Amino acid sequence: MIPGEYRLMSGTITINEGRPTLSLDVLNTGDRPIQVGSHFHFAEVNSALSFDRRAARGFRLDIPAGTAVRFEPGDSRPVHLVALAGARRVFGLAGETNGPVQG
Repeated sequence: MIPGEYRLMSGTITINEGRPTLSLDVLNTGDRPIQVGSHFHFAEVNSALSFDRRAARGFRLDIPAGTAVRFEPGDSRPVHLVALAGARRVFGLAGETNGPVQG
């Protein structure tokens, strides 16, 4: 092996396979851009984003780890969400959950 060398698998890598998903329309009603990271509990994102927060409880963006989605002011778009895995407990963030998410 050469230091720094990558050894990649051949084929396609599928993320979040078999996990519950949903799509929601999201509108940035604020006057500043808002960026949401891949593992942030989507129901607790910035309050200037308008969408069905109740439906988003227990979900995060269905995007690769370490990436984000940016919403410009007035921007409206659909987002794809995936259910949180593991113990399904959320602490901190906006402080709205601080425990297990239902479902």
